[in-house]
Amino acid sequence: MPDDAKPAILVVTTVPPDLRAKLASDYQLVDLEHLRWEAGAASPDLSRFKIALTTSMAGADETLMAQLPQLGLIACNGAGLDKIDLKAAASRGIAVCHTPDELTEDVADFTIGLIYAASRRLVEGDRFVRTGGWLKGRMTLSRSLVGKTLGIVGLGKIGTAIARRAVGLGLEVVYHGRRPKPHLDYAFEPDIGRLAERADILVLSCAGGEETHHLIGVDILARLGPDGILVNVSRGSVVDEEALIIALQAGSIAAAALDVFASEPRIDERFLALDNVVLQPHYAALTFETRAAMVGRIHREITAFLEGRPLHDAARR
Repeated sequence: MPDDAKPAILVVTTVPPDLRAKLASDYQLVDLEHLRWEAGAASPDLSRFKIALTTSMAGADETLMAQLPQLGLIACNGAGLDKIDLKAAASRGIAVCHTPDELTEDVADFTIGLIYAASRRLVEGDRFVRTGGWLKGRMTLSRSLVGKTLGIVGLGKIGTAIARRAVGLGLEVVYHGRRPKPHLDYAFEPDIGRLAERADILVLSCAGGEETHHLIGVDILARLGPDGILVNVSRGSVVDEEALIIALQAGSIAAAALDVFASEPRIDERFLALDNVVLQPHYAALTFETRAAMVGRIHREITAFLEGRPLHDAARR
């Protein structure tokens, strides 16, 4: 089928190549950036598009929705919805689909890897061998995990999967969130400051957005203490990076492991000079299996929308 005969999808930001290739086989993909370039100083005509494709990092605000009078579906590559205006979408009758389930297990696995990397200093050990440090002596000690307390901020699907793995490794799990979950066999801590005091490792798996912006700052880091470890797999906005860098430089906390940052991919260069932080390129969900599942789900949801079949609509949860 020629492209101009296929249903059109407005691509509002850069999307992964695997997703683009899958959708391009059945749909005409039109890049918003290209339309804006063609229009020059004028505003591009977006009135024909019923579907917009975005990512969790780019989102979709009410201004964009207002430019798309026929918009019926926002398809999002990713689990996070904090950058999509769900209230605006619901008020305009726009469905929002995303991939909330497909990346849970891989992100949880990766988080456990980050915990080990920071506590047992795995990345430092690799550098120690490669740079010849072992030829000069033994590396200094790391921290054991067995019997320690893992504090989790945000016990949603990913947080619960992390907790399940942590218990199997001999960690005690305590969590903080909007409300307790009595059906789960983990201790609830209503005060995040007290959670930081109780935890040896503090894992962030909460949603981003205004509610959690700089949730972790000077006070929480101080209460985590010089033996504490911070792990962030949520959103970079959850952590006050200035406070974190100062704490790592001063040894006010022992270490951190970060998969997300306030500015990606151009992270604060001061992180690069610190040996007590493990840095990852927003990589927790990037496995062959998870990518295939995410791409497949987005394709199915778009097809369901066009065929008038039910789909998972996050705007009307």
